[in-house]
Amino acid sequence: MTKRAPVLADFKRIVVKVGSSLIVDPNKASAKRAWLKRLADDLADLHRAGADVLVVSSGAVALGRSVLGLQKGALKLEDSQAADAVGQIALARLWAETLHDRGLVAGQVLVTLGDTEERRRYLYARECLTRLLSLRAVPVINENDTVATAEIRYGDNDRLAARVATMASADLLILLSDVDGLYSAPPDTNPDAQHIPVVPRVTAEIEARTGGAASQYSRGGMRTKIEAAKIATTGGAHMVIADGREEAPISRIAAGGRCTWFLTPSNPVTACKKWIAGSLEPKG
Repeated sequence: MTKRAPVLADFKRIVVKVGSSLIVDPNKASAKRAWLKRLADDLADLHRAGADVLVVSSGAVALGRSVLGLQKGALKLEDSQAADAVGQIALARLWAETLHDRGLVAGQVLVTLGDTEERRRYLYARECLTRLLSLRAVPVINENDTVATAEIRYGDNDRLAARVATMASADLLILLSDVDGLYSAPPDTNPDAQHIPVVPRVTAEIEARTGGAASQYSRGGMRTKIEAAKIATTGGAHMVIADGREEAPISRIAAGGRCTWFLTPSNPVTACKKWIAGSLEPKG
């Protein structure tokens, strides 16, 4: 029996992840303000309906590299850190102004991998998010690339968003991307590829069929999204992958637009087990 997709209006705490390729125009290396305004309209609708809303937003490095005149393609660590330092200011201002225009207060939260792997730091970060939400603010979260190295970083915001969903006890994670979900095969190269609307459980077969490269402005791909699905669903949150390139993408999900839902087990694990299961690099 095929399981049905959940109803968006039923969720009470929602994490929305926005990728760099959505928020930054690759041709102009500047923010897509018109698109962001429509997304903010969606977020405001969720907020007015009573849901807690958190945003995990990429885009700082992409914005900063343009300001600093850095070349396209892969950046050296120190260049990436410099671009993040400059771009994070622009990104935070962009979100704060856009949400303010809709009566919402944004709160910037920068995290590192260690903040979700070390118990004390995890609890401090969780308390910060919980307090912001109790004040009806919208936390806008990103990885702190200025202090992260290759050995101590997420490397993509898909898994970061999944850890945030677990940390905040969210019941839904929305990954907005440049794809409209999971397929039985790569749709770009296989005309017979079929869209998969609901994934009851992330299996070894699902993991084996994923792959693909990221764009010049993003570090993720379908593989990292499947890894995020494992973290989120193990932690008690449903997850959905949807095409964010369309205007008002969350409204499209609510209206039954094409996407892929990953369902969480009916019995969520405890908060402690969530933390252990979601650790990206368990220490022996």
